[in-house]
Amino acid sequence: MSSETPSAFATRLAAAARQEQFLTVLSREQAHAAFRAAVPHAALPAESVPVADSLGRVLARDLASPIDVPPFDRALVDGFALRAADTEGAGPADPRRLVLNREILACGVAPGLTVEAGTATPIATGGVIPRGADAVVMVEQTEFEGEAVTVLAPVRPGQSVGYAGADMASGETVLRRGAVISAREIGMLAACGLARVPVVRRPKVAVLSTGDELVAPGEPLRPGAIYDSNGAIVAASVTENGGEPVRLGILRDDEATLEAALREALARHDLVVLSGGTSKGVGDVSHRILSRLGEPGILVHGVALKPGKPLCLAVAQGTPVVVLPGFPTSAMFTCHEFVVPLVRALAGLPPREEDTVAAVLPQRIPSELGRTEFVMAALAHGPQGLAALPLAKGSGSVTAFSQADGFFAVPAARSGMEAGETVSVTRLGAGVRPPDLTIVGSHCIGLDRVVGLLAERGYRARTMWVGSSGGLAALRRGECDLAALHLFDPEAGRYNAPFLAPGMVLAPGWRRLQGVVFRAGDPRFEGRDAARAVAAALADPGAVMVNRNAGSGTRLLIDGLLSGARPAGFWNQPRSHNAVAAAVAQGRADWGVAIASVAEAYGLGILPVTEEHYDLAYREADRDRPALAAFLDLLAAPETAAALRGLGFRPGGPA
Repeated sequence: MSSETPSAFATRLAAAARQEQFLTVLSREQAHAAFRAAVPHAALPAESVPVADSLGRVLARDLASPIDVPPFDRALVDGFALRAADTEGAGPADPRRLVLNREILACGVAPGLTVEAGTATPIATGGVIPRGADAVVMVEQTEFEGEAVTVLAPVRPGQSVGYAGADMASGETVLRRGAVISAREIGMLAACGLARVPVVRRPKVAVLSTGDELVAPGEPLRPGAIYDSNGAIVAASVTENGGEPVRLGILRDDEATLEAALREALARHDLVVLSGGTSKGVGDVSHRILSRLGEPGILVHGVALKPGKPLCLAVAQGTPVVVLPGFPTSAMFTCHEFVVPLVRALAGLPPREEDTVAAVLPQRIPSELGRTEFVMAALAHGPQGLAALPLAKGSGSVTAFSQADGFFAVPAARSGMEAGETVSVTRLGAGVRPPDLTIVGSHCIGLDRVVGLLAERGYRARTMWVGSSGGLAALRRGECDLAALHLFDPEAGRYNAPFLAPGMVLAPGWRRLQGVVFRAGDPRFEGRDAARAVAAALADPGAVMVNRNAGSGTRLLIDGLLSGARPAGFWNQPRSHNAVAAAVAQGRADWGVAIASVAEAYGLGILPVTEEHYDLAYREADRDRPALAAFLDLLAAPETAAALRGLGFRPGGPA
């Protein structure tokens, strides 16, 4: 029997009666609005942690790679580095015999010999491509003949070569603020050589259970008591959603004890969650304590939920407090309705989403019959709803998993999936959702900065680098919201605008200085203008260039400089300015064309050729979409202009 006196019991009944004024039931929407108005649902400040400890954490700011990955052109197969032109027309009946150079390029071995015409160098997967070589033939397509190798099949320039910076370019933003770090992101960070990473601090959540009837699991269960399951439920939910639970145990229905525990919890934690003590029973005291711990105190006491009506939401001493109902089902429901969103927001995590989603393929995906193929895909908003955009990066890419929202399977019995088909995308990681904006085209670190500023305004953007022409093609197909481009039309004498299809509009971006890059001190280039330097290089059979990929804006510029010439290195065609600069800086090439900011980063000289226009194209009909409108407004903002000037670009101006 209870030892409580009649006088004490009467006092508790009176207190319970006074609680009636707090139980004003609000709608679910009203309760959310009141709680969010009083409690910022925003990420906590950053802290630096070792990469090894960053699993599951949320990146606090954009991260750029400090190096090229890979840092050099490398072989993608075991075989022989050679000149593709030496294998033209080769076949089993008409093989090509090449003399072997006297070095073997295993992983980690720096090349010492140039691959001359009619020669080849043995190379292992991952080995550095030597000077003079522009392709690798697989060992399976060759035969040894003493000091020579016989090539049984032709190879094309660039075949089985992974270019420097093809995966991650130095200075390229490789992970964006808000990314949840999983094993694949840790692989990226390690590949970049980073030892520490800035992450959002995990919210510390005090978890208390209240009630005289509660017993901790593992203890003997006395008559009239129940085991405390709510504490375990809440703590697990906090951990599952990016928080750090601090279990403070079970507190009895004693007002002084509970008040002391609450005051201590408020001082040391980002959020306090109690279970029990919200209804009108005579043993409930939490509402009285909260009403005197500081303004604004109780925000909500009673929500039109079933289960979950007795929920109590408060703020005391600047710390949010959630008092969940005592029944486990009610506690779980209200925890996920009100606690989980706040914990995830404080931890920098996006809202929870489903594990799979249906999406439409915008293009045909070919596949090999007899093999089940898993295609990595990014999700975007397309003309028919969600679109699944296949990612082109191959198995050697560290970034493929990070850039993907999920994957879908092509069955073994099919030779592909057709454009317009709906596929089921299995998501990678919790909370992944399509971006607000998809940008496809030519890469620029200036655009990386603008996308970072856009994120500060609450909009997520995905960027995919396929070149200027590829970006325009994606925009025409409805696969993206913006195409990033820098294409010059020599007939019109204008950049970008002549290439737009009907219904497209050009948003002026910024100007970038393009020029011939070279190693400082090279007399073929030093002190000359670009035209004379290129002429000198073309006149020197020993001068090796590094080209750019067809369809890029820079390639059009190079074609104009060459006037039809095909010098040594012409078929070496990487897809980025960084790969060009890396080839020149490392001595694998003597000259190429890149932007000034990249040349400066690699310590190269540059001879100006032109100030190109880097602009963004979009569909006129989409102008008022919130994310696109925010991006276009941001382009004109003073903070954007200042950021671009800081990177060496000249913002604005006519397209």
